[in-house]
Amino acid sequence: MTAVEVGTELPSQTVRIDRATLVRYAGASGDFNPIHWSDRVAREVGLEGVIAHGMLTMGAAARLVTEWAGDPERVEEYSTRFTNPIAVPDSDEPVELVVTGKVAAVLDDGRVRVDLIATVGETKVLGMARAVVRVA
Repeated sequence: MTAVEVGTELPSQTVRIDRATLVRYAGASGDFNPIHWSDRVAREVGLEGVIAHGMLTMGAAARLVTEWAGDPERVEEYSTRFTNPIAVPDSDEPVELVVTGKVAAVLDDGRVRVDLIATVGETKVLGMARAVVRVA
């Protein structure tokens, strides 16, 4: 990996999420909570409709870092908070999750801290999304 300094931007990624994505993720993860596939149940618990799995969102954001690092083992820490759910309407148009990242600090021992921003439209869906990555 070439020299990395504070302010280095990671290439952004756009992840398209639709109901089929949720079905595939549910099958892979075993998370069949009906708020991820039933509008009726989602509304009964106060949501506007079906929402994406939080771990799906978190994983999609982490992929930006692992691809930039070139090796997932270089990612030593990763954390975030779920700030807003991603509503996934029953539509032919997928929701677009846009993830950007920037090196926010150069740490000891060849590591950097990357801060991530994940948005759908103008809404941030993750808060305090950070990763510590070994770059040397």
